[in-house]
Amino acid sequence: MSEQYLLVIDEGTTSTRAMLFAPDGECRGIVQKEFAQHYPRPGWVEHDAKEIWEFTLHCARTCIDKVGGPAAIASIGITNQRETIVFWSKRTGEPLGPAIVWQDRRTAALCAGMKDKGYEAPLQERTGLLLDPYFSGSKIAWAMESWPQLKEAGDDLAIGTIESWLVWKLTGGLHVTDATNAARTALMDIHKGMWDAGFLDLFRVPPGALPEIVDCAGRYGTTSPDLFGGPIPITGMAGDQQAASIGQACLSPGDTKATYGTGAFILTNTGAHPQPSHHRLLTTVAWRLDGAMAYALEGSVFVAGSLIKWLRDSLGLIVTAGQSEELARSIPDSGGAVIVPALTGLGAPHWRPDARASISGLSFATGRAQIVRAALEAMAHQSHDLMTAFAADGAEWTRLRIDGGMSANDWLAQDLADVLEVTVERPAFVETTAVGAAMLAGVGCDMFASLEEAAGIRGEISSFEPSMDEDTRGARLDSWRRALKAVLAD
Repeated sequence: MSEQYLLVIDEGTTSTRAMLFAPDGECRGIVQKEFAQHYPRPGWVEHDAKEIWEFTLHCARTCIDKVGGPAAIASIGITNQRETIVFWSKRTGEPLGPAIVWQDRRTAALCAGMKDKGYEAPLQERTGLLLDPYFSGSKIAWAMESWPQLKEAGDDLAIGTIESWLVWKLTGGLHVTDATNAARTALMDIHKGMWDAGFLDLFRVPPGALPEIVDCAGRYGTTSPDLFGGPIPITGMAGDQQAASIGQACLSPGDTKATYGTGAFILTNTGAHPQPSHHRLLTTVAWRLDGAMAYALEGSVFVAGSLIKWLRDSLGLIVTAGQSEELARSIPDSGGAVIVPALTGLGAPHWRPDARASISGLSFATGRAQIVRAALEAMAHQSHDLMTAFAADGAEWTRLRIDGGMSANDWLAQDLADVLEVTVERPAFVETTAVGAAMLAGVGCDMFASLEEAAGIRGEISSFEPSMDEDTRGARLDSWRRALKAVLAD
């Protein structure tokens, strides 16, 4: 038999991608389509789930045709933006409303009210999460209250995160979610690995609408034969940040990765037992295999690459995202400019959905290069806040493995090493979210015997060592703390 490939569907916040991986980890093809972001009101972010499905189908078909048809695909792995929630009809398979995106802040008042009533402590204990609009539970509660068509659907209603939606469409009706995505809904007891009846009731979620929770690797089902000209097994699933952690081979306690994409998400592997956070981090599921869960601590930054996109698309300060590195290198520093990028509130460890972004320290000497450099510097500043929280929870970083679109910027990688004072490692192929999904799919279809064996596809690594002097580092962090304090006090 000719060589078979792993097909990865990587469903991001701004685009759909299908990627072909050979068994040795070489990426043999990428097809990508950007989909629309909808902002119907300030703080609201929505996607069209039907558009996501149509673009997924197009990208997957293009990749499959490239290698001669479905017989060349060993299996499919899926990774996705996690907390985004979709509502659809079981009967028709059509969406019953917009997908509410993880960045959406419409439930801030609802979460604040629940927190005032004392629900956050038990929620954190059982789900590892906090009461924040970020997570799916409050989004579902809002939709069930605000969209009459959901109540009217009754038993016909299906609810799921993006991978659940895609599996339903790919298979013609299989309703499953993997444990990493389920763990981000605020509805799953991460100790028991099952939906929590108390939180389903709190968020008014009909249990029959939810998917079955499954492992991150295994033979879930096959695609409908008519979609690609023949059935293809679906054998791997994980939320994007967990997939990136797996793709970075963070397979042992203490291993830490940071993905700098639309947002920035840092996970530290904590092993077979969930570690509670006392410093506003999240306890989450790293993966579940053969029914056994591994756990991680996570810090979530809501605005990273989306800040550079905003500078490009809304302010016109750059033409391409890659131009940001050139501008950052063109000047010795930001001239005192500091950006606190709270365009959709602040995530960990602050958890302030009401916070708004600021640009401070401006003068007549401030130009576009200073603003762009300040935007890049904000990545290290936010990461330093998280590093401090991780260390306080007993999960100190000794090195940081980075990935995601922003990590291709050498200036940013070096700035992270300088400000964090740790070695920063970056793989030659930075799309480790897709690599992790390929590893899971490979384990699920028996191409690899274990994640450790699959980790051989990670590839070559570059390292960046700290070189910034202490005075410069201290001055940078002092300026950041002053700017952040002003935002939090507003």
